Amino acid sequence: MSHKVTLTQFLIEQQRGLPDASGTFTLLLNNIVTACKKISHLVNRGELIGVLGSAESENIQGEIQKKLDIITNDIMVNELNWTGHLAGMASEEIDEPIKIPEQYPKGKYLVLFDPLDGSSNIDVNLAVGTIFSIIRCREGVHPEVQDFLRKGAEQVCAGFVLYGPSTMMVLTTGHGVNAFTLDQDIGEFILTHCNMKIPEATSEFAINMSNQRFWEPPVQRYIEDCVRGTDGVTEKNYNMRWIASLVADVYRILTRGGVFLYPLDCKNLAKPAKLRLMYEANPMAFIIEQAGGLCSTGRERIMDIKPESIHQRVPVILGSKEEVERIMQYHQQG
Repeated sequence: MSHKVTLTQFLIEQQRGLPDASGTFTLLLNNIVTACKKISHLVNRGELIGVLGSAESENIQGEIQKKLDIITNDIMVNELNWTGHLAGMASEEIDEPIKIPEQYPKGKYLVLFDPLDGSSNIDVNLAVGTIFSIIRCREGVHPEVQDFLRKGAEQVCAGFVLYGPSTMMVLTTGHGVNAFTLDQDIGEFILTHCNMKIPEATSEFAINMSNQRFWEPPVQRYIEDCVRGTDGVTEKNYNMRWIASLVADVYRILTRGGVFLYPLDCKNLAKPAKLRLMYEANPMAFIIEQAGGLCSTGRERIMDIKPESIHQRVPVILGSKEEVERIMQYHQQG
């Protein structure tokens, strides 16, 4: 049997190539991995342990929370707040940044996370996931909101875990993208996809077509081109894919190409964009770009945006390079 590389081994071997590495970052990632294993177990058990259904409460976004939104958020916080590796945390489910309890030492990193992305799918047994991002922090400080408001280009790590037929972790530290599959028998993530690359061309698009009448003209034009297929300017037929779970849609694009759009719309003028910059767009942009794709609002690179708030929303267009460039060109043309 060939030797299987665990995520822990992979991280340690990468660390050895950095002479100034202290091991703190590797330990932090291992703590995130432990939290995600616990979440995977709960997701897999579902109704058997009574964790499905609505919690009858709202998060800071004004969205109805599922029981697992609250439970998974607590798992992430409780698994990370004592480690000594973090100066603070921020969660999509919590209004303000999360402070490290006074009794624990403070570290030099900040973690931002969406503990259960796509949670509206959980009650119908579809794929959900956890998304996380790591940035550096000034040492020896109690971080303020401003410390979290960093451009995506300043991330040192981003990843997501997909809880589907198998549990998979997709990870980048700025040196390509690798994916690891959880071996339930031994409780370890095993390297299964090395140096993932997104094909530059594609014939698949993912978008919520029910919002079509609310889109801006450049997006209307692009989708019309896709639907016209060989009768249109692209002269090729497209397939539409839409899972309504960002982690699942992005993983599909990483493995076989495609483009994902959650553009601006005028359906709700108070919330013209859906996805959160800090918890969803930035980490996914880091991963997509490291795999050779592009991630844009249509008008600017996602990772160049200077955040104005930790719960800021942005339009997101990501995936295969050729398609994203065409959509950006349509936005430039107006």
